[in-house]
Amino acid sequence: MTDQGPVTRTILSDIDAHLAAPMTSVVGSNGSGKSTFCQLLNGLVPADAGTVTVDGLDPARSPRAVRERVGFVFTDPAAQLVMPTVGEDVELSLRRAEPRAAARRERALAVLDELGIADLAARSVYELSGGQRQLAALAAVLAVDPAILVLDEPTTLLDLRNREVLRALLFRLVAQRGLRIVVSTHDLALAAEADDALHFEAGRLVAHGAPAEVVAGYRAAVLGAL
Repeated sequence: MTDQGPVTRTILSDIDAHLAAPMTSVVGSNGSGKSTFCQLLNGLVPADAGTVTVDGLDPARSPRAVRERVGFVFTDPAAQLVMPTVGEDVELSLRRAEPRAAARRERALAVLDELGIADLAARSVYELSGGQRQLAALAAVLAVDPAILVLDEPTTLLDLRNREVLRALLFRLVAQRGLRIVVSTHDLALAAEADDALHFEAGRLVAHGAPAEVVAGYRAAVLGAL
């Protein structure tokens, strides 16, 4: 806000992309628009112009239907963990889908076991390591069986071991659950292993294609500007 009134800023413009690959990586500098692009995919932020569709659904017109299909994991899992224990947090995500408390508990334990963290069910979310928190937040999202999983820089707060654990898990979810994944990341090794890749800079999509080529172009652009 200024003396002349509100100030508007265009975050993304001239974006035209169709995502259909099992795993799509999104790379770019801080502030390039990656997070906003990811949030458009499940309606966390609305598009002021143009059209966003997810499996034929418009997030602006059908927000609940889109969010049932698209699970979102934030960079900082603390933003998503709202209940005292891990198990309770996963159960909370199931309250709309499953009215029976016992069934919610069973489903919560099943997804925690799938991610290898069933032993954390009774653990306080405040006692978890960074990697454990990321997995707990992911479990709460996966519990409702989304068709698409969007992760916004999920490895940023993780050490090497936990980055590798998460990386292996994402590929396993694609193979075993048939999930489609969109992951914004600064981990260029992970980005290069995807099936498709997008490169954003200054709010524009500057490259879309084979991950190895897109990542190489991004790396060259960054290093060339030093």
